[in-house]
Amino acid sequence: MQPKTNADHALTIARFAAKAAMGYFRGPLGTQFKDDASPVTQADRGVETLVRDYLTQHFPDHGIFGEEHGIEGAGNREMWIIDPIDGTRSFLSGHPLFGFLLGHLIDGIPQIGVIGMPALDEIFLGVKGEGAALNGAPIRYSTQTDLDQAILYINEGEKIYAAHPQIFAALTQAGQTRRFSYDCYPHALLAAGHVDAVVDYDLQPYDYLPLMVVIQEAGGIITDWEGKPLTLDSDGKVLSAATPQIHAQLLAMVGR
Repeated sequence: MQPKTNADHALTIARFAAKAAMGYFRGPLGTQFKDDASPVTQADRGVETLVRDYLTQHFPDHGIFGEEHGIEGAGNREMWIIDPIDGTRSFLSGHPLFGFLLGHLIDGIPQIGVIGMPALDEIFLGVKGEGAALNGAPIRYSTQTDLDQAILYINEGEKIYAAHPQIFAALTQAGQTRRFSYDCYPHALLAAGHVDAVVDYDLQPYDYLPLMVVIQEAGGIITDWEGKPLTLDSDGKVLSAATPQIHAQLLAMVGR
């Protein structure tokens, strides 16, 4: 029997994390609020603890960076990054479009990305140099090049409106079809070719780094609002697009 690859381990984690999350979903959650007013539930903490225990057992020399329990082994060359419930507000309100995010980094560069959608029974996997897949079937980006004909998702719209009203106003006039949304699923839909661009805001590394390999290996582009590569130190403004043409058109809009 061949030994498990890191990608195999990532899929194993995504599957048991999904099962654990669904055990809490639409049940008593013990919701609390952090200092920044963001919610956290026993599901967030419980799922992350399960993932950390697995990673500690199988990768004792790797670092771990999770939303709920912080960083262990920050100086280690290899690191796993976890968002146990991406979209806690969706989760606590019974909305099924919450996700699970997992990434594997080497020297800060994502090598593996997982976008799990527990309530939808979907797992998007990207492995650097090996492509991207949804439940094992290859996925590929849209070929749309004209923003005026594009399907555009605007994530965290109220935050963009509060901080950048002119950019928000421009975005609400962009694209042929636009939707307001939150969290990771619009980016997954982009990787699968259903969405042409996603503008996102105020994200943390565990929100955006796991997306990168999935989108890039599907053929798309993901950067910050200045077109720079995303890193652990990025400012949380994220733009993903199916093609360079749409990416450039949106950069001209959000880079004001």
